[in-house]
Amino acid sequence: MTNSPVNILIVDDIVHNITALEALLARPDLAVLVADSGTAALDLLLKHEVALAILDVNMPGMNGFELAALMRGSPRTSHVPIIFLTATAQDASRTFRGYEAGAVDFLYKPFDPRILQSKVDVFVQLEQQKRQLAAQLVTTRQMLEANEMLMAVLSHDLRTPLGAVLASAEYLMRTAADEQSVTVAARVKNSSLRMARMVDQLLNLARLQGGRLPLQPRSIELATLCRSVIDEFASRENGKQIVFASRGNTTGAWDTDLVWQAVSNLVSNALHHGAPGGDIGVEVDGEAVDSVRLKVANRGTIPPEVFPHLFKAFGPNNSGARSREGLGLGLHIVQEIARMHGGSVGVHSEEATGTVFTIELPRMVTFQRGSFTRK
Repeated sequence: MTNSPVNILIVDDIVHNITALEALLARPDLAVLVADSGTAALDLLLKHEVALAILDVNMPGMNGFELAALMRGSPRTSHVPIIFLTATAQDASRTFRGYEAGAVDFLYKPFDPRILQSKVDVFVQLEQQKRQLAAQLVTTRQMLEANEMLMAVLSHDLRTPLGAVLASAEYLMRTAADEQSVTVAARVKNSSLRMARMVDQLLNLARLQGGRLPLQPRSIELATLCRSVIDEFASRENGKQIVFASRGNTTGAWDTDLVWQAVSNLVSNALHHGAPGGDIGVEVDGEAVDSVRLKVANRGTIPPEVFPHLFKAFGPNNSGARSREGLGLGLHIVQEIARMHGGSVGVHSEEATGTVFTIELPRMVTFQRGSFTRK
């Protein structure tokens, strides 16, 4: 389709005019469609997609202005550019009438052939670009469908055996008769959990980038949600204490699952990359009227060379290398979730104060034409 010739329609009731235009426009990437009347032109427009119509103004029966009006009145042909040609004396009123009829140009005979060729070249290039964009859109849709299939495989075909491996490892840890077996079982369990986190990150990335994860906002209290996330991490043996504080009104209309994931990703990032033995600080500030701010702090620092890539998918972690605990998607997903809510995420890191990630969320998002805006 992208390599097929571009159709140009010529409408003129004089045969030698048509012959001259055909000779002028003859080139391998153009297909010239010819009509000797407005009625014949409409018939061709019903059968073919054209990139440009070159219309003679003075034709018996249906003149060029009337044909242009009919073209503009039909959804199928309303977008077709029109160039009027006329052999009459130059007249400003006729020129304005032509533009009112939807013409992109109005040429009086005799005209310089190079001028018409250059104008035709512009519309041919536009048509070729439109075809390329259409082909890219088809490819993008196919990729989205492939992502959907991948998500199905990850959510079912991988999670099922992972669940079995994890359950078996936990069983072996409880029933092992010697310390070495317990150690091996614990290693299997930790590897399974790490793989499960990678699967979750890939699933969430595919949903976010494919636009298949619509917001479902409902009234929640961010402070309560953060306490739940902290309790989940506190139950694990990590050797670090998570200190929580909140002030002001921390309620808002957000997607609970997505915000939970964003907070969880930031806390997990702080635990993995903070300084050994340093506490993690989580603070929710609800004193602003229109927004709520969340801060997650740790005593570690981020190398300057990592900052430009910090929120990129599959980018390096705070230490400058790919984490063994994931795929470098955690902070990227946090940024996408904040954007979906009309908010923002930032980071500040220096030796004296450590690293602080900040998410600012508007208290409410409202949907318009399938998207969302701040309210």
